[in-house]
Amino acid sequence: MSELLVRQDAGAVTFGVRVQPRAKRDRIVGVHDGALKVALTAPPVEGAANEALVKLIARALGVSQRDVSILHGDSSRQKTLRVDGASAAAVRALVPTTSG
Repeated sequence: MSELLVRQDAGAVTFGVRVQPRAKRDRIVGVHDGALKVALTAPPVEGAANEALVKLIARALGVSQRDVSILHGDSSRQKTLRVDGASAAAVRALVPTTSG
């Protein structure tokens, strides 16, 4: 498992996300190639998956949905998110721990 790459500057964090649409439930799965892997029930149609992603990340980090923006990858599974008012430590804490 690789480490989540998070950049923090000017009161915001930027990090990559790998989206898996049409999953059984919305959840943060782990890390994939340095990006946060997220499963979403929404299909990748008409921005539904992007909207679900913004809601999930905002709720998980305790920020408003308007504080979460998609910088790159609007129509791709690979996205770059910026979250205002969040810390790199808070983003890294989203990664589920596995017991092995």
